[in-house]
Formats: sequence, structure tokens, C-alpha cells
Amino acid sequence: MPTPKPPYPAEFRQQMVELVHAGRTPAQLAREFDVTAQSISSWVAQAAADSGKPARGKDVLSTAEREELARLRRENKQLKLERDILAKATAWFAGKGDKTSIGSSNS
Repeated sequence: MPTPKPPYPAEFRQQMVELVHAGRTPAQLAREFDVTAQSISSWVAQAAADSGKPARGKDVLSTAEREELARLRRENKQLKLERDILAKATAWFAGKGDKTSIGSSNS
């Protein structure tokens, strides 16, 4: 199994985006810089979304939205875990209370 390439540096990705904006095609840049045209197109779409001008027909989240989504997913996972723990504790205490209940002392 081949080892994956490390991510390209942010400066390199930004240079590719600038070259596309200057008129070069992702295919030309892909041949010249040994990177896939799809990667370059994705970087261009992400840069457009980050600048507030997403390309038509592209549903790309901005970097800030992507980070917020990841944070909310982590928080949601944590809350579900806490809810499950509390539900189990409630069930345990409810079962424990039935066994140790003492009748009223109204004699």
C-alpha cells in the first residue's frame, strides 16, 4: 500500500490559486507542478468560498464554517455521551431506590 503524500503547504496552494486567477488552467498547472488538476480546482473553490464568493453550482463551506461544523460535531458527540451516562445513572438510581425503600413510619 503506497504511503500518502503529506498535504501541500498553504503557500503552495495559494500560489496555485493565484495562477488560476491569472489565466492558467488547473490541467496546465497539474502537469507542470506534479499535482492533480482536481486538487487545484478544489483549492480554487475553497479560496472562493473563503472570500465570500463561492462558484456557481458549488456547495463549498468556507474554512470558518468547516471549523465551526467540526466543533459542533465534537460538541454534539460529547453531549450525547453525557446524556447516555446520565440516563444509565438515572436508571441505576431508580432501580436502587426500589430495593432499599423503607415503608412509612406512621404508626
